[in-house]
Amino acid sequence: MKTSFQIGKILGIPIKLHITFLFILPVFALVFATNPAPFGFQDQATPTMNYLLSLITTILLFLCVLLHELGHSYVAQRYGVEIKDITLMLIGGVSSMEEIPRNPSQELKMAFAGPLVSLVIGLTIFLVNFLVASVIIPYAATPIYMMFSILGSINIVLGLFNLLPAFPMDGGRVLRAWFAGRMNYIQATHYAASVGKVFAFLMGIVGLFSNAWLILIAFFVYIGASEEDRSTTVTVTLEKYSVSDVMSKEVTSVSPYMTIEDMLDFMFEHKHMGYPVMESNYLKGIVTLSDVHKVPPLERAVLQVRDIMTTRVVSLTEDANAADAFKLMMSNNIGRVLVVDSNGSVVGILSRTDLMRAMMLANEHL
Repeated sequence: MKTSFQIGKILGIPIKLHITFLFILPVFALVFATNPAPFGFQDQATPTMNYLLSLITTILLFLCVLLHELGHSYVAQRYGVEIKDITLMLIGGVSSMEEIPRNPSQELKMAFAGPLVSLVIGLTIFLVNFLVASVIIPYAATPIYMMFSILGSINIVLGLFNLLPAFPMDGGRVLRAWFAGRMNYIQATHYAASVGKVFAFLMGIVGLFSNAWLILIAFFVYIGASEEDRSTTVTVTLEKYSVSDVMSKEVTSVSPYMTIEDMLDFMFEHKHMGYPVMESNYLKGIVTLSDVHKVPPLERAVLQVRDIMTTRVVSLTEDANAADAFKLMMSNNIGRVLVVDSNGSVVGILSRTDLMRAMMLANEHL
């Protein structure tokens, strides 16, 4: 089942809706419909009209979130960064970028572009509302006025919140760009992530005495900062190596006709969690322990490896960068990839363990 589907393209970028967006849409609409002014439409009109206005407000709000992400993406494209897609989901919008530029000036502009769009939208809405209400006085008391006031307020809050100096908000990337102009990229990320963690800790303390939601946001910020610090350190360090430097050249394969029961014994003997499936030197697929787990114990003596193996094999060449291999594993949520030569023959296998071992050895040389 696909978790997202494309609804169109803007600036050549596929725009997708995640399934969680379809769930949150009526929830947001219900919140707006059941809250009084100035944050909702309760008692503004009939219940049906209230919900309709709330639904329109929610759709316009997510359109503003889309414009926020397009702000990032437009600047990124100007610097040659490929944008794979923009997905609207439960937490807002997410731009899937090929890679964030390491140039501090470029990253700063990319990071700041999104909040700037939100702030401009919010301030423009308030200005238009003010000018129209000054000419048509009754307009200030209408649900339409309320709708645009809500949109203006949320956009300003969205813009300011994203400028907080903590990952995964845009402000964390702005802060890293500032640090990166004065030190190497790993150190800059570490310092920016540390500021974010301190900010999260303080937010959590305030949340204990005021609002439980702040504790949840603080947890979200702390995890985001830690993940950005870890992934950046891994990626930048692995960029020094090619796949051939860290892969295992001894490839242990299995036959597609081996039973699952024998496969489990083979795994126990060789201590690996995944193996390429070969027949007459031809690659047929790959089988992992997770594939075996899906087979009921009573069927393991009958079913063969060919019945459960994955035929869509993710592979790369031995001259590929180790950092690209790490990203490939993360994006496909797999623990290993096969390494092939120019003829398509398997020459090695690369696992997350191999990459982490290379990381540890590289850190010993620092």
